Amino acid sequence: QVQMVESGGGLVQAGGSLRLSCAASGRTFSSVAMGWFRQAPGYEREFVARITRNVGNTYYADSVKGRFTISRDNAKNTVSLQMNTLKPEDTAVYYCAAVTVYYSTYEDPKKYNYWGQGTQVTVSS
Repeated sequence: QVQMVESGGGLVQAGGSLRLSCAASGRTFSSVAMGWFRQAPGYEREFVARITRNVGNTYYADSVKGRFTISRDNAKNTVSLQMNTLKPEDTAVYYCAAVTVYYSTYEDPKKYNYWGQGTQVTVSS
């Protein structure tokens, strides 16, 4: 069984920064891509960013482009999300996820096999 554990959430003022981390452990697996999603109360889970394993290709939601940076360490099976210039609308539970199948795109949460339990990010105005 694969476990994914997020850390780094918290409360921050608007304009501040947070860094989320996610570590995968358990049964050895090779993910094709790892991503971050978020879900605010009353809203569906939405894509934030993803990074592929082989070449480290990244892709971001328009709402976070230029403010968030995703990175990964394949040797450690970890993925991080550096969040800068945070806004109140970034407030949500953030989830990391991994996908083990090749697709043309990776923004659909249904494509991901493994999920973390989520970490709360709250941005005050």
